[in-house]
Amino acid sequence: MEPQMSQIRDCEAAFDPNADRLREECGVFGIFGHADAAALTALGLHALQHRGQEAAGIVSFDGKRFHSERRLGLVGDAFSDAGVIDKLKGTQAIGHVRYSTTGETILRNVQPLFSELHGGGFAVAHNGNLTNALTLRRNLVRDGAIYQSTSDTEVLLHLVARSRKTRFIDRLVEAIRQIEGAYAFVGITNKKLIGVRDPLGIRPLVLGELDGCPILASETCALDIIGAKFVREVENGEVIVISEQGIESHKPFPPAAERPCIFEYIYFARPDSVVKGQSIYERRKAMGAQLAAEAPADADVIVPVPDSGVPAALGFAQASNIPFELGIIRNHYVGRTFIEPTQKVRELGVRLKHSANRSVVAGKRIVLVDDSIVRGTTSFKIVKMMREAGAREVHFRISSPPITHPDYYGIDTPDREKLLAATHTLEQMRQFVGADSLAFLSVDGLYRAMGHSGRDPAQPAFTDHCFTGDYPTSLTDVVGESAKQKLSLLAEAG
Repeated sequence: MEPQMSQIRDCEAAFDPNADRLREECGVFGIFGHADAAALTALGLHALQHRGQEAAGIVSFDGKRFHSERRLGLVGDAFSDAGVIDKLKGTQAIGHVRYSTTGETILRNVQPLFSELHGGGFAVAHNGNLTNALTLRRNLVRDGAIYQSTSDTEVLLHLVARSRKTRFIDRLVEAIRQIEGAYAFVGITNKKLIGVRDPLGIRPLVLGELDGCPILASETCALDIIGAKFVREVENGEVIVISEQGIESHKPFPPAAERPCIFEYIYFARPDSVVKGQSIYERRKAMGAQLAAEAPADADVIVPVPDSGVPAALGFAQASNIPFELGIIRNHYVGRTFIEPTQKVRELGVRLKHSANRSVVAGKRIVLVDDSIVRGTTSFKIVKMMREAGAREVHFRISSPPITHPDYYGIDTPDREKLLAATHTLEQMRQFVGADSLAFLSVDGLYRAMGHSGRDPAQPAFTDHCFTGDYPTSLTDVVGESAKQKLSLLAEAG
């Protein structure tokens, strides 16, 4: 497909400054046996805010009753009032920050979800996406199940409720054996805090401890904010049950090689988090250094696309001995605009978040470093902004391989036909974004930056399907279906 200037003008006119980034999945947090359980959960969710900004919720248990507070918006907006935390009584709690990859952004979809089951209440929060949730939901509804949300997470509640097993752990295991996809669950009953990680460990989950009280969280940064100690990663396929009797570990799945999502390292995890013993910040710098080796540029200054491009740009600058400068300044205080989104406002949309630092880029040959290109509209606007600020040359370097396939595991990527790299050659992409040169990190280079010799096709170390098309699980709901068909399925199921 030859890129036409009309395509670029169309994308410029329709530009949404939030639509051309990979959207975070969700973040989960849970704590057992602490007098300040709800307050600590709120702090943990603050640290995980980067994983979802649409809604936040906390459910606690005080020994007699469950308490739930779920709100649309940011954690600080939902839980800054001490009165809200005071309502969440009890010594055990779980929390969730949400970016919706399934289900609308409405209050009934905000997690944790709670149900009264035979034997007591059960609340659950979920990071990830179930790739057979629509199929399961359709069958459950036919059998008489009544759904209260359009979230895939609710499937787990129904499966647990319908199990005939006696012990709760056996009911939970029977339920998770029926689901496919990527997931990290935290849940509470009236006696237990529970953590579950999918059989391939695609979505992250860690175990920590504060004052002798166990904690489950999506990332180590949530432990750091409350002064908790990191204990270990929850293993792939592991079910952890925490009670007054201690911590039990169950392994209900056959052993399988772990395949964590590579995008945790590239983009999603906070730079100060540690995953599998590796600093996210250092891995991103290594990606930038590897990119400089693979795709050097004769330039005067390295400029990151903030904020996610900063560590890779530092690595690129250090490896290439080219100065690093903040040629783009990000406005961190952008909220929902009250301005009617006219075409003129859309054309200025990128400036709501990013402004050129003219003194750094004017008259210079610059290398822009970013973590990814999705649709390409943001990249096009940023290149244009750099040229308007007086950049003599603009070279674009991307610290991940081209995204050619959509994600079905909790990352909100467009359908394949809307992914720029899936429909354009590298040269066409360069023309589309308007750069003097464009280069991506290779798949093997990404693996080298992660400490491997390259990608082993027979046994990849990561879930890297967005670059390779190698989906590690069944895709019952989505294989061969268009986005429109998937929405029809959801409507039918709901």
